[in-house]
Amino acid sequence: MGDAQLITPADHGGHVGATGADSLERVSESALTTATPAIDPTFENVWDELLWRGLVHVSTDQEALRALLAGDPITYYCGFDPTAPSLHLGNLVQLLTLRRIQLAGHRPLGLVGGSTGLIGDPRPTAERTLNTPETVGEWVGRLRAQVERYLSFDGDNAARLVNNLDWTAPLSAIDFLREIGKHYRVGTMLKKDAVAARLNSDAGISYTEFSYQILQGMDYLELYRQYDCVLQTGGSDQWGNLTSGTDLIHRVEGVSVHAIGTPLITNSDGTKFGKSEGNAIWLDAEMCSPYRMYQFWLSTADADVIDRLKVFTFLSRAEIEEYAALVETEPFRRAAQKRLALEVVATVHGLDAAAAVIAASEALFGQGDLTALDSSTLRTALEELPHATVAPGSAVVEALVATGLVSSLSEARRAIAQGGVSLDGARVDDETAVIEGSLPGGVSVLRRGKKTLAGIFIA
Repeated sequence: MGDAQLITPADHGGHVGATGADSLERVSESALTTATPAIDPTFENVWDELLWRGLVHVSTDQEALRALLAGDPITYYCGFDPTAPSLHLGNLVQLLTLRRIQLAGHRPLGLVGGSTGLIGDPRPTAERTLNTPETVGEWVGRLRAQVERYLSFDGDNAARLVNNLDWTAPLSAIDFLREIGKHYRVGTMLKKDAVAARLNSDAGISYTEFSYQILQGMDYLELYRQYDCVLQTGGSDQWGNLTSGTDLIHRVEGVSVHAIGTPLITNSDGTKFGKSEGNAIWLDAEMCSPYRMYQFWLSTADADVIDRLKVFTFLSRAEIEEYAALVETEPFRRAAQKRLALEVVATVHGLDAAAAVIAASEALFGQGDLTALDSSTLRTALEELPHATVAPGSAVVEALVATGLVSSLSEARRAIAQGGVSLDGARVDDETAVIEGSLPGGVSVLRRGKKTLAGIFIA
């Protein structure tokens, strides 16, 4: 985070009930509840719910899609390329969309692109760095494990995971060109947004990345043939790749299949969503701690929070409308942000992790017992604050300077004399006081004033 003044996480509540703000009393960790993944029965069709949640930016024929999703179970898919060792919040939109449609009775295929990951879809400005097959293979395993968390593999509409390397690797270049390439027209390929953007850039585009849309189209064709898959979902920035598949199937098999492009999530101020201090919010806890993820959602702007609740949670329409009313009437409570943060962290990392980061947030701001926190959560929380590593027995005044809470030793002494400094929750009255690392994991928390915090790690 890099900012010592994090948002104070007071008044964590469960579901908002009929009494509105009166039901937002502070609850214990054990009383935290999250929404059960389910479709909202107030919608006639899951298609209507997708529309209400703002998950359809572009699609093939809407009336045909509505009828398709209202009928007998269909097979549908979304692909995830292993171009990094973890999925991120943009991918979470797709994972939750897959789950919503499965909850309506349909059969999801989660595709992890062992072959397309070796190439990478074209970025707007420059070629991707090609990763080694060994690296991509490792990342395939990591992404499969992440995708599995969001789907059900039981019942009549059990999910299935597939890897496009299974049908791409045995295919020779000649067979690929004869059987797939002949169905593509270069003029049409050049008009795809991703390709056009690169052609107009200084970097241009290689034949490798130019061919990506053919590979994705072949995936859809293969899944149609193997599993009768008739719907693909993805981000709207992938629309050219999605329609590559629908066009190929129509040309080769003579049938119409469908695609849904979800909107790219942006903030109301125009900034890119899912970035924090220049780093993506990853779903892997080692790459982005649950605490950091919680703080990211807690800082959501009022103008964005209701849209985020629609996309990233399973809260019902009625519940979200109640939070919308609270944003209008009592924005200072930040009730919607707190529920959003709880729901997403619990979805990604589990309810226990969510409860732990809420407890850490409350304790850091004087609303809980710092000594009762688990050491791992506390350490990751302190890493998001300004922090410093000091030797055992270092003076508090020196630590105040080292963490940047004050600019000089004289200022540190004045702050202590004025009663404005605390260490591990207790006020520091003596300028000769030392750091002991008395909290779980051998760390300490320095506070100047009410909300300006820093972490201390003992060397």
